[in-house]
Amino acid sequence: MSSLHVWIYRLSGGKIGGSAFNAPVLLLTTTGHRSGRKRTTPLLYLDLGSEGVAIVGSYGGADRLPAWAVNLQNHPYAQIQIGSNITRVNATTAGAARKAELWPKLVAMYSDYQVYQDRTSRDIPVILLTPAS
Repeated sequence: MSSLHVWIYRLSGGKIGGSAFNAPVLLLTTTGHRSGRKRTTPLLYLDLGSEGVAIVGSYGGADRLPAWAVNLQNHPYAQIQIGSNITRVNATTAGAARKAELWPKLVAMYSDYQVYQDRTSRDIPVILLTPAS
């Protein structure tokens, strides 16, 4: 997914680009950990209801975190857009028990997550985005 995806998603309020691979897509806006600039990335997500959403820092099974995940480690306050709704969120990495609970649901949503986990020696994080108060 690309900057074009972000532009179309924003323009259409998520009506175009709001799903990919039969899974829902959100826009995550983080603060760059070095630059301090706002960065927006389209990501698949799992809706957790009132708890927020879960996203996966898979980076296609690469041996390092995606830049957006590094940004969240340094600046855990972010913004998501789901459809036309924009929400400020706090990011935390799911602990082992919570990841074990969510992982089967995430893999059912997008089976390549398991392929990516099998491809790398790092533990791919599940990141929880909860509404900021």
